[in-house]
Order: sequence, then structure tokens, then C-alpha cells
Amino acid sequence: MIALFSGFGVAQQSTGTATLPLNSILDAMQKIQSQARPQAAYQVIREYRIFGAGSSNANSEVVAEVNFSPPSTKNYRIQTSTGTNRGQQVVRKVLDHEVESSTGTQSRSALTRDNYDFTYLGETVLDARQCYLLGLKPKRKEKELISGQAWVDKNSFFVRHIEGEVAKTPSWWLKKVRVKLSFADFDGSWLQTSMEAVADVRMLGAHTLTSHLVDYRGADVVASHTGSGSSTPFGSRAQKPRAH
Repeated sequence: MIALFSGFGVAQQSTGTATLPLNSILDAMQKIQSQARPQAAYQVIREYRIFGAGSSNANSEVVAEVNFSPPSTKNYRIQTSTGTNRGQQVVRKVLDHEVESSTGTQSRSALTRDNYDFTYLGETVLDARQCYLLGLKPKRKEKELISGQAWVDKNSFFVRHIEGEVAKTPSWWLKKVRVKLSFADFDGSWLQTSMEAVADVRMLGAHTLTSHLVDYRGADVVASHTGSGSSTPFGSRAQKPRAH
């Protein structure tokens, strides 16, 4: 699995013609992303599902609570788990990696010119939002980097979506891993709202892991829960992403 991306920088010019020069787009991305780093505590509830090769029904479902405290502390708790034990093991590995990444440097996975060559591919529409479409070419074969495309909101310069193939698979058993990541703004923090990872496993075929954000709780709600020890049901007092 790949860590959540953070930080955006300038990149080389493309031969294509953009509404703005590519460097200007990426400079704006870097500025807005630095301003959207979480400044307050929050809690998100995610639902994970795992699908076996050729199956349209999940063989495992896991609901996890992820807590963030500024500047960079994360922890998680598995709330419910159904289906095979393998599902919970996979989700725990994903969340362990996320927690470890939050306390370390993410410079080697960030969308910067140190890690990627960028190209301008044109303009497109995603969820009724006008976006710049940028090509991503990793400069190194590392499991934290993605060869693919990024959708950048034309008005806010937030990255709304990334998809492509992991530059290096984390295991010999995986021939390739294709991922899709979507993001939205919650209280000024740019957070991942959904993920899909399809792994082509040798001799076993394609397996899929998905996650989506069920609930978001801001600092005031987190503080209230901490004081009372209670837990709010999914969707209760949840905040919707803000439009840009």
C-alpha cells in the first residue's frame, strides 16, 4: 500500500500548452497544500472491504477509527470486523504504515520534482469540477510512487484524484498494483475520502481492497468524545467536505 501524499512542488515544463504554465499550476498546488495541513485534532471512520479474485462480494469488511492529533500523531482502533481474519490483518498493515508515515518524513512520496516528472495532459471535469489533468512519471522505482495521472482543481489547485500503477510492487507475489485515491476538504484539512487498490497476485488473480470515509469528526466533537468516553454512531454529526 502507499502512504497518503503530502506536499506539492514545482516540476519541469511540458511540451503541451496549458491555460497556465505547468510550473505555475504546480507552484499554486504547493502553496495551497501547505496551507491545508491539519492544524487541529480530528477523527475519521473508514470502512474497508476486500474482494477475492473474480468475486463481486466482499469476503471481509472492517470498520476502523483513525485519530489525528497535531502536529503529526496518528493512532487507530478496529471497531468491527467480519468475514475472514485475513481481511483484518491486511487492514492493520495498511493502518500501521499510515501511522508510521505520519511521524516520519514523507518527502520521498510527495508530488515534487525530486520524485516525479510532470506533464500537462489537458483539462477535464471530475465530479462537476473543472480540473487540470497532469501526468505523473516517477523518477525512481519505489512502492511509494505512482505512475499515472493527477486531477487538479482549476479553482482551488487542490489535488482531487490520483490514479495509476505503483512504481514498484511491495512483494514478489504481486505482479502489479493499480490504485485510485480521492480527496476532499474537511475544515481546511485535505483528506483522503476513498481508495481502491487492485493487486494482481501471482497464481491467484486480482484481489481488491477498497476504503471509503464513513464519518468525519472535528476537534470539538473529538474533545467531547474524549471527555465522555462515548462514541457517536456512523454519520451522526458527520461533516461534509467543503466545495472549492
